[in-house]
Amino acid sequence: MDTRYDAGALRAFADGVLRRAGLPAEPAESVARGLVEGDLYGHVTHGLALLEDYVAAVDNGTMERAGRPEVLADSGAAATWDARRLPGVWTTMLAVDDAVARAGRYGLGAVAIRRSHHIACLAAFLEAPARAGHLILVFSSDPSAAHVAAYGGLDPIVTPDPVAAGIPAAPDPILIDVSMSITTAGMAGRLRATGGRFPQKWLLDRDGTPTDDPWALKSGGTILPIGGLDHGHKGFGLALLVEALTQGLAGYGRADGETGWGAGVLVLAFAPSRFAGTDAFLRQTTWLAEAARGSRPADPAKPVRLPGQLALARKREAERAGVPLAPVITAALGRLSEKYGVPLPAAAG
Repeated sequence: MDTRYDAGALRAFADGVLRRAGLPAEPAESVARGLVEGDLYGHVTHGLALLEDYVAAVDNGTMERAGRPEVLADSGAAATWDARRLPGVWTTMLAVDDAVARAGRYGLGAVAIRRSHHIACLAAFLEAPARAGHLILVFSSDPSAAHVAAYGGLDPIVTPDPVAAGIPAAPDPILIDVSMSITTAGMAGRLRATGGRFPQKWLLDRDGTPTDDPWALKSGGTILPIGGLDHGHKGFGLALLVEALTQGLAGYGRADGETGWGAGVLVLAFAPSRFAGTDAFLRQTTWLAEAARGSRPADPAKPVRLPGQLALARKREAERAGVPLAPVITAALGRLSEKYGVPLPAAAG
């Protein structure tokens, strides 16, 4: 049974653990905030479930502790950074702020990042800039791993390659966070840990037989791209685009034999005020949002909702009643509490 904890207390706990593990104050605070934000939205595989792995990476030196990203190129509207294996949640937050500032000057801003460490929940980077009136896009791929085969193939070529977008609208922004595969390696890992299976046959085993068994990934299997067996060419095509936008623009990735857990990242920010104007932009996006919410549902018990609507509702409930954490996550936090002497927060309520 899940246990609920105050969000602020969880942020303070994660921040304290990361600092005692050796991260400086600024990246520790950013990583703690980003991980808890993932849990607030209900993205439980990309929230505090990652904290123990992140701390292990700090301990073994595969996540750098000191310094800032190196600027490799800067042409005004666009820049390329080498994150140097620094905490990916923090460096991506820096990139979002930088891209937004560039968009304010040029209408759009782009920051490509090579050698980022893992960046956790992409949705966590969207809400604040979208509420401030910026259209924000985040693309990510991991050049050190491969779980998804080319459509029609059996050998893993790419990762799930998520794309996230924060679109200003009223009363709430539209928040999109989707992978170019049907599921993720993180979800497979969670199901293996709990003895579960996927609800459908979203994987192929090593011989190409569709399966719902998450253990197939441990024996040469692959995750199907979006579209599955029927239309997976579309998902794989989109994955190729994400790989080009991240590793291609950053100039570093699979072709370099990267082996460290991490990401190639691209952040794009648009300032509607520099195009047709913020009010004109919101008039269009809000109309579309209202039309979607007001459309006739196929199931009267399930009204049509926008991307991000459920996540924002979960966040409001979690901020009110506490963030629900599964026993496997609280057990990991307990181990970190004991190791670093940071008290685990009391359960909410």
